[in-house]
Amino acid sequence: MTSVDGIDKRILHELQQNGRLTNQELADRVGLSPSPCLRRVRHLEQQGVIEGYRAVVAPKVVGLSITAFVRLRLATHEGATVDAVEQRLRAIPHIVEAHLLAGDWDYLVRIVTPSFAEYERLLREHLRAIPSLASIDTTFAFAETKPLSPLPLGEETARR
Repeated sequence: MTSVDGIDKRILHELQQNGRLTNQELADRVGLSPSPCLRRVRHLEQQGVIEGYRAVVAPKVVGLSITAFVRLRLATHEGATVDAVEQRLRAIPHIVEAHLLAGDWDYLVRIVTPSFAEYERLLREHLRAIPSLASIDTTFAFAETKPLSPLPLGEETARR
């Protein structure tokens, strides 16, 4: 595991706010010259601290107006079954997040679809076909009150 110091945290904070900053802009914001700033960014990438860069797309603008949070409970927790379930979850494009849980439910998945009819089709053809599912519980989101946000990296970045 790599250690992340205060300057690294400032770099990460700035990149979470705007991943398209130029190296010069980033260096200016964190108080470094461009070369050491770029070395630090590359090191953070190589160490897996920065996992990648992507565009955040507005689901409704691209016709994905339904968001469902689905809790799944398995009938058995044998290794091969769990592996098969996770493989199936990763293969369904409308599942944009999947989390293994502790507690009453085994998985929480977030699904985006263009319509309730498409969600029903996905449920019938894909989710119910997953081996060893004991139950499925769906909650539909009416609105997003806080979008995906930057990670809180410590008090020094929160004050900026």
